[in-house]
Amino acid sequence: MRLPERQLAVLEAASATDERTIDDLAAETGLKPETVTGAAFDLRDEGLVEVSETTVDVATLSDEGREYLDESLPETRLFRAALDAGAADDPVSMGEAIGRADLAGPEVDIALANFPRKGFGSVDSGELTIDPSVDPDDDPEVTALAALGDDANGDVADIDLADIDVDDDVLDRLASRGLVEITERTTRSVTLTDEGVTALMEGVEAAETVGQVTPELIASGEWRDVEFSEYDVTADAPAVGGGRKHVLRRTADRVKDVLVGMGFQEMEGPHADSDFWINDCLFMPQDHPARTHWDRFALDVPPMDDIPEQLIERVESAHRDGYGADGDGYHSPWSEAFAREVALRGHTTSLSMRYLSGYAGAELEPPQRYFSVEKVYRNDTLDPTHLLEFFQIEGWVMAEDLSVRDLMGTFEEFYRQFGITDIRFKPHYNPYTEPSFELFGKHPETGEEIEIGNSGIFREEVTGPLGVDCDVMAWGLALERLAMLTTGAEDIRDLHGTLADIEFLRNAEVSY
Repeated sequence: MRLPERQLAVLEAASATDERTIDDLAAETGLKPETVTGAAFDLRDEGLVEVSETTVDVATLSDEGREYLDESLPETRLFRAALDAGAADDPVSMGEAIGRADLAGPEVDIALANFPRKGFGSVDSGELTIDPSVDPDDDPEVTALAALGDDANGDVADIDLADIDVDDDVLDRLASRGLVEITERTTRSVTLTDEGVTALMEGVEAAETVGQVTPELIASGEWRDVEFSEYDVTADAPAVGGGRKHVLRRTADRVKDVLVGMGFQEMEGPHADSDFWINDCLFMPQDHPARTHWDRFALDVPPMDDIPEQLIERVESAHRDGYGADGDGYHSPWSEAFAREVALRGHTTSLSMRYLSGYAGAELEPPQRYFSVEKVYRNDTLDPTHLLEFFQIEGWVMAEDLSVRDLMGTFEEFYRQFGITDIRFKPHYNPYTEPSFELFGKHPETGEEIEIGNSGIFREEVTGPLGVDCDVMAWGLALERLAMLTTGAEDIRDLHGTLADIEFLRNAEVSY
């Protein structure tokens, strides 16, 4: 019998009494594991060996996981720093605790997100308090990291999950944080058959074979005389993860398609804008809590000069005295200097104000429909439904005699395009709309009802100073929360940020 050299090497290294793994055979023959695998399958097809497979789940610490194993998790370091600063007795400033913990860059967001989640304490209005009864060393994630640590030689270890006692939910959380990679490993073992033993006893010769056609073989003509290996389509091949559009971008594209199909035109405008466009035009009083440094990201740049003076006067008049014969303003301080200050927009309604005022060059003869899908920035506390920056679906309709029924019907049609039909409306208060409604949708995985947007019909104090003399209904919807409903993501941080799971993003589909 004649066999290719690689098959002969594997056949001679195999045993009739003991199962030998592919790695064992590769070490003995000096061949690559993938070469041994191919040879073993070829020998199996000839009836000379048997190939058995076992599948196990293995976990490997990522570089970030190994770093935290050595230096402690960011939230643990924040807890200990806050404890040292006296947060067990009185709240301490978030900045002081972060500085003491020596946290920087993404570690700050990670620590602040996981600190309250684990019950270490609370983060409120820029201050931290801790629960002194908590022992961060008892954290299941810390214990799991230690169990998945290095082997005795200090090398990165692939740990069979069957060999360790770690809760599945804890492993899933570590994997979602990018600290652990959980993979399915298939181990193949080879055993000689009776036919294989007989062949070895009778003698097997090596036959020179070629695995692929090369330019040299063709040019020399040797291809006519060599023996080519059979191509095994069942052999393992390296997995290649191709690039694809991010699930959030695909959701945004779908939203744009739906709204354009409903007759809307797209708005665009600056991310950094004056407080005048962001809040003053919306009839938001300048002493409103949402306009303090706790909630907005002010920028240290020159004030915005390019604002129509007459529009500023009309908006200021609405704030001070109200609008119309029966109007009544806030009678609170109003500063033009503050109105001209620049900040990152907290909502894309600043674009609506620019367009409704005619300043952005929009066509304002009713009926009109405009929308945007743009990023906004808010100094919120991170949790499963809040981020510091996210995408907002802004929209408004200008027409005569609009009603709440028109507003609700628009939402029902919009969400129906995504297969969402269980929208619930809850009355709400906004300084700039009356009536106002919050929108809620049911999460397909958890069954939890989550807020997905805010809406209403603009008050005269908003539209009047802008020169609009008909009804305008408007809304701001959260793109990430829509994506949660359509993909089944349970945490907004699963969609983007440092905790996002690449495999989830690669496989998630936008359903509609």
